[in-house]
Amino acid sequence: MRKILLILLMFGAAAAAFADPDFNQMLKDIDNLGSFEDSDFSCVYTFVSEKPGEETEVTQARMFRRDSKEQFVMLILKPEYQKGQGYLKVDENVWFYDPESRKFTHSSMKENVQNSEAKNSDMDGLSLSEDYQVAGWELGMLGSFETYILDLKALNDEVTYPRLKVWVRTDSTIVLKEEDYSLSNRLMRTTYFPKYVKVGEKYIPSQILIVDNLQEGEKTQLTMKNPSIADLPDSVFSKAYIERVNN
Repeated sequence: MRKILLILLMFGAAAAAFADPDFNQMLKDIDNLGSFEDSDFSCVYTFVSEKPGEETEVTQARMFRRDSKEQFVMLILKPEYQKGQGYLKVDENVWFYDPESRKFTHSSMKENVQNSEAKNSDMDGLSLSEDYQVAGWELGMLGSFETYILDLKALNDEVTYPRLKVWVRTDSTIVLKEEDYSLSNRLMRTTYFPKYVKVGEKYIPSQILIVDNLQEGEKTQLTMKNPSIADLPDSVFSKAYIERVNN
């Protein structure tokens, strides 16, 4: 009898070892690791955009995020001719401010930031667990890291891309690479996350490389500096604030 019980226990342990990971929880962990629900977040981003036959463009922007209310403000600092332009996101609405006309125009999360390969949605907190479900997975290597390669399908049409493929480290819930696909499964762009930095109890990318898979040679590298989780005034997340800093 003892032998039978021992065999059953060994079989159960082996089955558990080969069971699929809890991918729903994994997506929640990824969201939690990169989102600031209990504090505000601010930093400075530098966008370096390269397009064949054009001069390299360098854009610098100050970012303010309040993930608990799905808000962000981004103010352009450089180049000089774009200084003062700004973005305000409240819920799913994005507004772009032009200091020359002193007017706001409605944008969307799917629009590019300035002339870069980055989207407005890239500037927001993570919500993979709310917007996607895992349709398939496999194990793979990315460089020296063992990864889960997750095939994600969108749960709504509000997302920028209806299908994602993400490479997640097996030893931690850190995303190393992401491929974005259209509804017809055409690869649109590839994003790499080579460096992360700890901010409070969170880990967020300090360096991001976005490659346009439709336009050969077009890519943007984002570098983050001066991250902070200090409280921000409520007034920062308003059109009035963006207008005021331009006066």
